Amino acid sequence: MTDTQLQGKKVAFLVAPEGIEQVELTEPWKAVQAAGGEPVLISTQPGQVQAFDHLDKADTFDVDVVVSDATVGDYDALVLPGGVANPDALRTSGEAVAFVGQFAASSKPIAAICHAPWTLVEADAVRGRRMTSWPSLRTDLRNAGAEWVDEEVVVDTSGPGPLITSRKPDDLDAFSKTLLEHLAGAGA
Repeated sequence: MTDTQLQGKKVAFLVAPEGIEQVELTEPWKAVQAAGGEPVLISTQPGQVQAFDHLDKADTFDVDVVVSDATVGDYDALVLPGGVANPDALRTSGEAVAFVGQFAASSKPIAAICHAPWTLVEADAVRGRRMTSWPSLRTDLRNAGAEWVDEEVVVDTSGPGPLITSRKPDDLDAFSKTLLEHLAGAGA
């Protein structure tokens, strides 16, 4: 992927105010930037968000847009980083769930890693989709109508837009590469 492949593409990264697994935010973010895209940090509150390295506090990041002010039409893709607390908090925010639901109804890619599919479950965006996640979400996803598989990266194209999912930080290289391919149009 060249450093201009994604020029003009904006990618929404939706997170809660805290509990984000830092590497699941920063690695796809860096991949989008390196390919010439513009990552945008969206959260439920203005200010900064607190990332974590598993259970330990890591860095803070400045919020670019509050989800209540975000419009799906402004973005070319949505990335949902994991961490246990992050998607659990997002799924209690009506505005975050509505934003994810609007993305799921569009033809734009959504990429979710680790525990992030919890927010997709809340938005009723997994029914009939083939996907993966952190193993503890398997039953939740199946109960919500998804076909759960244990694979490094899964791309489901049965819905309006591609749904890209991965299990854990070890899958980040494949996750980011697949996201970039779909943003560039090669994976479509």
